[in-house]
Amino acid sequence: MSMRRLPSLNGLRAFEAAARHGSFTAAAAELHVSQAAVSRMVKLLEERLGFALFDRRANALVLTDRGGALRPALTEAFDGIARRVEQVSAMRAGPVLTVGMGATVAVRWLIPRLSGFHLAHPEIEVRIATGGAGAPMNDDWTCAVLLGDGQWPGYEAERLFSSSLQPVCAPRLAADLHRPADLAGATLLHVSHWGEDWPRWLAAAGVADLATKGGAAKGLSFGSYAMALQAAIDGVGVALAPRFYSLDDLAAGRLATPFGPAVPMVHSWYLVYRASRREDAGLTPFRDWLHVLCAELE
Repeated sequence: MSMRRLPSLNGLRAFEAAARHGSFTAAAAELHVSQAAVSRMVKLLEERLGFALFDRRANALVLTDRGGALRPALTEAFDGIARRVEQVSAMRAGPVLTVGMGATVAVRWLIPRLSGFHLAHPEIEVRIATGGAGAPMNDDWTCAVLLGDGQWPGYEAERLFSSSLQPVCAPRLAADLHRPADLAGATLLHVSHWGEDWPRWLAAAGVADLATKGGAAKGLSFGSYAMALQAAIDGVGVALAPRFYSLDDLAAGRLATPFGPAVPMVHSWYLVYRASRREDAGLTPFRDWLHVLCAELE
């Protein structure tokens, strides 16, 4: 790589400040040097470059064409350096932990509990990143909490917990639902990319025929469990979702479970990460905390 050939940086700073202010005196005040020092540095820069940067008049500094062409680039460069130094100065000294997961898992389960980890490990900067459906693994993440069968080629996968599907709705709707057959008159809330949830549950509840008739067949469809659950809270209909998504709303009385059964999900949630990240300073305490948290879900 060839070496950079730069003129004096002090000269460039003096010129840029004088050009921006239109005055050697104002530039001197900004740079905390004398007016004579600024004038001398600019003069030496001009000699080094081989052309004039200012047309020095009795009461004003006027940029030459070359000076006018040079000044904007220098201002942009110095501003960029200042911004970057400020950003680096503000960086935390502790480890950064980036956790990837689906948006519903983040919003309805992990984030409400994350303060516990932060209180125990304030030195770790936690960043939550979300992907699309199924939250595919991203190597920019330290780790991820993903739903699957435990097989992510090239990654370590530690099982965290399983869940079950259970119908939930607003308490006022639950008051009129006494047995699964009552869903014939209800609006079922579906999640578009989990189209088999309701048919599986209805079959397990012994009312498989409701999947093809009445309100159960019509229903409404949403792009995520989070949206379906919010609709359930608002009294739109009955949602079917992994039970752990509803824990806080059930405890607060925003949702109710009118009846069973709770149907086990086919897959489980896993902590997924590259083996090379196993000893990352942020991952080890997060993994330990997560396993304790997830033990309560089993």
